[in-house]
This record gives sequence, structure tokens and C-alpha cells, in this order.
Amino acid sequence: MAKDNEFGAHGDFSAKDYHDPPPAPLIDAEELTLWSFYRAIIAEFIATLLFLYITVLTVIGYKSQTDPTKTTDECGGVGILGIAWAFGGMIFVLVYCTAGISGGHINPAVTFGLFLARKVSLVRAVMYMAAQCLGAICGCALVKAFQKAYYVKYGGGANELAAGYSTGTGLAAEIIGTFVLVYTVFSATDPKRNARDSHVPVLAPLPIGFAVFMVHLATIPITGTGINPARSFGAAVMYGEDKAWDDQWIFWVGPFIGAAIAAFYHQFILRASAGKALGSFRTSSNV
Repeated sequence: MAKDNEFGAHGDFSAKDYHDPPPAPLIDAEELTLWSFYRAIIAEFIATLLFLYITVLTVIGYKSQTDPTKTTDECGGVGILGIAWAFGGMIFVLVYCTAGISGGHINPAVTFGLFLARKVSLVRAVMYMAAQCLGAICGCALVKAFQKAYYVKYGGGANELAAGYSTGTGLAAEIIGTFVLVYTVFSATDPKRNARDSHVPVLAPLPIGFAVFMVHLATIPITGTGINPARSFGAAVMYGEDKAWDDQWIFWVGPFIGAAIAAFYHQFILRASAGKALGSFRTSSNV
């Protein structure tokens, strides 16, 4: 039996048996018969709806409070810092609420990264993404229904590439930003790390929410910060203007590439899965 030897608290040496959970099957038909599967899909739908409702309202409110035709106070409203807090804070709250039900993805890029790492099945990944996109549309629809004039006037919270930035810059911002987020998700929820550092209490939603917060601070001026295809898609559907749709591909391709890189980095470099596989091959070949 292989053991991972780690150093415990205060330099004490401890050895712990640890086994990674088996990879999720590519297609698990049995999931379709379980209520827990549909409950998780509903949780992802509602969480993404609430996420878009609160965050898009915050964005529109900020633009309204700083509208130069209404006020000369350039420091009015919540500012970019407040918008970043709204996104990061909502992710913290919603991941905390739904982690035990659906895993608290609330983002197709996160789901995609976990699928590549074989943490969820293809069936679950596809259904999660559909629920997230539908939830995002419904969340933006609520905002538009309650504040239609403001919604249309102030851009509906839609992600667009800012003037002065190239497509390549916007794409890179989305790739790197999503990498930071998905890498944090993998690290915060790594069962091996939890087993090794069981003496250190870790509230996984907190670093995930902070990752979203920090990425928004960096990339709001560039793309408005997508890093979540459902967030960008839902806002574009309800806003409906050409600019939001012209740039839409950036907010799908960038996050999916960033998520794939994060999954590879965590699984095959930090967790050394490739090295273990190669070592097993060498051992068997020498027998």
C-alpha cells in the first residue's frame, strides 16, 4: 500500500494513507434516476439566477449613480471596488449555500474544468451548464423586468471589450482570470490537501470568492470581467445589442481555455498525476 508522507503541525512527521476518489464515469446513466441529480441541477439554476440578479443590479446601479448627465460626483456609487465585492461576495455566499448539494459550480468554466479532471460525468456537466445559462438568463430577465429603462440605458451589465483594447488582450484577460478562479477551486476543494491539513480549518467558499473579487479588480476595465460564460451569455441574451454578441466568443473561448489549463496544471503538475502514471509504467515494465 502506497503512502503519502507529509509533515504535520509543528514539524511533527505523520504518515497518512490517502486514496484519490475514483474518476467519475464519462456517461453515468444511473444519475438520471436519482433525485439528488435533479436537486443539484435546480440548485445550480437558482444560484446562477441569484448571482446575475444581484451583480447586474449592482453594475447598473453604479452606472446610474455616476451618470454625468445626473451628477458631477465622479466618486459616487459603489465604484469598481464595490462591483468586484458584489461578484466575489455573491460567489462566496452561493458556493457556501450550494456546495453540499451541487458542488457550487455556478459557472460553466468551473464545471468544464472539473469535467476534464474527471470530477463530474459528461451528463452532469452538460446539465449543469444548461441550468447555469438558463439561470443567468432568468436573473437578467428579472433585472430588466424591474428596471427596464435603466437596464437598456446602462448596457444591461453585458460584457464587452473596452475601447482601446485588442481582441488578443481581452482573450488573454479572460484566460488568465479564469485560470486563477479554477485553480483556486481545485486547490480549495482538493481532498488530498484536506486530509493532509486536517488540523487547518479551510472554508473553501472564502478563497473562491476572493479569487473572483481579485480577478474583477484586474479585468473590469478590459472586458467588464466575464470568467463565467453563463454570466456573459445571460446578459447578452437580455441586452440583445450587437456589440455584446460580437464579443461573446471571447467570453466562452477564454474561460474554457483558462479552465482547461488550470485543470491540467493542478492534476498533472501539482498533484503529479503524470509522474505517478509514468512511475507505474516504469515499474510494470521492469517486472
